[in-house]
Amino acid sequence: MFKINYKYAIVLGIVAFSSFQAPAKAGSLLGTADNFGVLGGSTVTNTGKSLITQSLGVNAGSSATGFSPAVGVVNGGIFTSDAVAAQAQLDNASAYNYLAKLSPTKELTGLDLGGMTLTPGVYSFSSSAQLTGKLTLDNLGDPNALFVFQIASTLTTASYSSVVTTNGEAANVFFQIGSSATLGTYTQFQGNILALTSITLTTGVNIECGRALAQNGAVTMDTNKVSSTCYTKPKPQEVAEVPEPDSSLGVIGSGMVGLLFAFSKRFRKGW
Repeated sequence: MFKINYKYAIVLGIVAFSSFQAPAKAGSLLGTADNFGVLGGSTVTNTGKSLITQSLGVNAGSSATGFSPAVGVVNGGIFTSDAVAAQAQLDNASAYNYLAKLSPTKELTGLDLGGMTLTPGVYSFSSSAQLTGKLTLDNLGDPNALFVFQIASTLTTASYSSVVTTNGEAANVFFQIGSSATLGTYTQFQGNILALTSITLTTGVNIECGRALAQNGAVTMDTNKVSSTCYTKPKPQEVAEVPEPDSSLGVIGSGMVGLLFAFSKRFRKGW
């Protein structure tokens, strides 16, 4: 007669249920460039008290100026014209090319991003793009939601502009820029900037949940913070309430546990 430990059966049911939880966030498109907050092609320069929470890299140039514990702080390493920076630039270029080839879901040429609320998708500009005011990205509650902005030439933001997210993280926001990006003073930006040429961060610009990655030109900084840290922003009702598990998962989990209870009783009595 075959017997089974019914307590062990219950544990198996719980483990099986937990395996049906939501999948983990999609892996980064950036490869080793994911480890860099700022990556320049020719040089990276800084004025004022700036902070880069990840590494700083330059390749094929070799100059990174304005960084010291008293001024421009880099929490990661500084890599200039070495194998680490070279590989990061290769991965940066691969990600840039991948993003550029995605099929657009909407054309925004000639429109200002300021005042818009956008859901996940690929947004295309056949020339330059402008941001005046606030751009809101609604992740629809999906932590893996992808936002791509394909900009053929330049990205320019006005002073005090912002990119913000609702209902989720902004870890998968990419601005693929065919020329250069200039962020106006005190812009609060979320997302990864991948520029073919250069990136200018003017006074007081902060990048959260993102990076400044320039392939061929310079990254210029002035009293900035660049951080890859992403913050989950819950919906208002989730602040005071415990979120309910997905109903379909509950049915699956409870059903599996119920079956295991039934089998355990049957095994204990014998066939």
